[in-house]
Amino acid sequence: MPREKSVAAGIVSLAVFLLLEAASLLMLTHNGTLQRLAVARIGHGFMAKTWGTTQRISGYFSLARTNDELAQENHSLTERLRALKAVAEVTPYDSLTAVPPDGFKYTSAKIIKSGTNSQHNYILIDKGSDDGIVQNAGIITSKGVVGIVEAVSRHYAYAISFLNTEVNISARIGTDGAVGPLAWDGTSTNRGLLKEISLHVKFAPGDTVYTSGYSTIFPADIPLGVTGDARVINGATNEIQVTLFQDYTMLKYVTVVENLHREEIESLTGPEKK
Repeated sequence: MPREKSVAAGIVSLAVFLLLEAASLLMLTHNGTLQRLAVARIGHGFMAKTWGTTQRISGYFSLARTNDELAQENHSLTERLRALKAVAEVTPYDSLTAVPPDGFKYTSAKIIKSGTNSQHNYILIDKGSDDGIVQNAGIITSKGVVGIVEAVSRHYAYAISFLNTEVNISARIGTDGAVGPLAWDGTSTNRGLLKEISLHVKFAPGDTVYTSGYSTIFPADIPLGVTGDARVINGATNEIQVTLFQDYTMLKYVTVVENLHREEIESLTGPEKK
């Protein structure tokens, strides 16, 4: 009983203390200008800290949207830069006539679904026939080849990923080196194999591998990765490991490339095999 009385007395004392504090603040705000200003300053300071914390939290959660917008803008700028570079490379300095670009149309897109855990991976993007996307268009980034469009609906397109055992792309060692098919190694998301390279071809580990430009799907000179170890296949050619630049597990924004002269070229050479 004495202990219960002690607890009850403590609660009563706390309540009386809080009432007296509240009364004191009330008297201060009503009995003097300086006191009212002091209380108001404390209140405003508390509100400012609370507002600042709220804004920081709001700003943190808006970072994802801001990053998305910046990434999309970066892709748009990359497309324009590539087109201008193509014009600059074929335009004489003293020419006053307009020269068409590299023959490819570029469209930015966002990946909305993809797979990287099988031998036949795929990509789904948010652009379709209404946006000018066509079957057999290529999908790229500034760091490599992403895939090839296989099916198109009005608003979406389905593509075979480069991380697919059925896909080979034409690649070149360095700026003027040997050309061969580059394929995914089938195991790692950042490894490829450059095949059918003649034994007499000289290269060194760390040489950059680019798209060759021989394909009707992808433009030339897209950096793909760097060479590593090599092995001889059937005593006739080298098979070279390539460490890819593109991180396929982090893909979000891509660029769809369409060769505007594809049909004309293939009417003479036949359709390109994936």
